[in-house]
Amino acid sequence: MKQRAVVLLSGGLDSATCAFEVQAAGYAIHALTVAYGQRHSRELVAAQRIAESVGATEHKVVQLDLTLWGGSALTDASIGVPTQGVSGGIPSTYVPARNTIFLGLALGWAEVLDAEAIYIGVNDIDYSGYPDCRPEFIAAFQRVVELATRRTVEGGRIEIKTPLQELSKVQIVRRARELGVPIDETWSCYMGGETPCGVCDSCRLREEALAAAGG
Repeated sequence: MKQRAVVLLSGGLDSATCAFEVQAAGYAIHALTVAYGQRHSRELVAAQRIAESVGATEHKVVQLDLTLWGGSALTDASIGVPTQGVSGGIPSTYVPARNTIFLGLALGWAEVLDAEAIYIGVNDIDYSGYPDCRPEFIAAFQRVVELATRRTVEGGRIEIKTPLQELSKVQIVRRARELGVPIDETWSCYMGGETPCGVCDSCRLREEALAAAGG
C-alpha cells in the first residue's frame, strides 16, 4: 500500500509542480483546495484539472469564507491588486495567516487519513514577500504538528514537505517541464478574467520565469 500525502493544491504553477513532485515520490495523493473567497474561481478550475492530471486518489475542496474579515486584495475588492511590479515589503495580496489556516486544515485531514506527509508549494526565493512562505514558518508549524496531533504524540510522524522551498521561479518552471506538469492548465493571475492580466505580481514572476526558462 502506498504511503499517503495531503497536498495543498491552489491551481497555480508552484502547487501543481509540488503535486507532481509528490507523484514522482510515489505517494497516494490526497489533494486539498481551499475556496476561501478569493477574487475569482479560475484557480479552482485549474486545481481540479491538475488533480486529475496528477492522478490524485481524491480531491477535496473546502469552502472557507475569508472575506468575512478581508484584509487582503485577494479577499476584499476595495483593496487594489498591485500592478507596478514586485517591490519591498509585504504586498496587499498577502492573505492574513493563509498558510497557517491551510496547513491546519491539511493537518486535520492528514490525521484522519493516517498520512505520512503534507506537501505545500511554498517558495522562499522568488515570492512576493509573504511571511508564511519562509523556512522559519514551516519549521515552526512542524513543531506544532509534533505537539498537537495524536499520531505524533503516539510516536508517529507527519512531515511538512516543501520541495520548492529553495528553487528560483526559473528552476520551478524547468522542474515542472521535467515532471510533465501541464503548465498551460495552471492559473497564477490574481485578477481572474478570460486571460491572465499580465501585470500583477504573480503574472510578472510567472512570465519572466517562463521567458528565462526558454518558453
